[in-house]
Amino acid sequence: MFTRPLALAASLFFLAAGAVGAEFHSTLEPAVLYDAPSVRSKPLFVLGREVPVEVIVSVEGWYKIRDATGSVAWMEKKAAADRRTVVVRASSADVLASPEANAAVVFKAEQNVLLELADTSYATSTPGWAKVRHRDGQTGYVRISQVWGL
Repeated sequence: MFTRPLALAASLFFLAAGAVGAEFHSTLEPAVLYDAPSVRSKPLFVLGREVPVEVIVSVEGWYKIRDATGSVAWMEKKAAADRRTVVVRASSADVLASPEANAAVVFKAEQNVLLELADTSYATSTPGWAKVRHRDGQTGYVRISQVWGL
């Protein structure tokens, strides 16, 4: 009798939660990832500097995160930077002069290259595209389907 309303309420909750969007950060420096939210827990691996991570859960002083490979672990919040990066997931991504398919190619970024997110309003200002900056200073637009961290 209560199963349907409960299932409907749960579905609406998860749809609403998904509509808010994921929270992403990047690592400030190389960050040790743990199997639990404590420095006394088992260290699993180290993520490099400026690597994007998705925050799954936030608890006092800790983030439970997912990286681009899908690995899940705990990271101290102090290891997260305000600066946002994305990682190229396609085998190669063209970074273009403007957010148009026929725009001039500024540079090509190979798989696993980190790019700084140069404009955080990408979802509203250029749907389908993200403005990025390479560490050498070149700036352009990449298709969001070719990167992870947004």
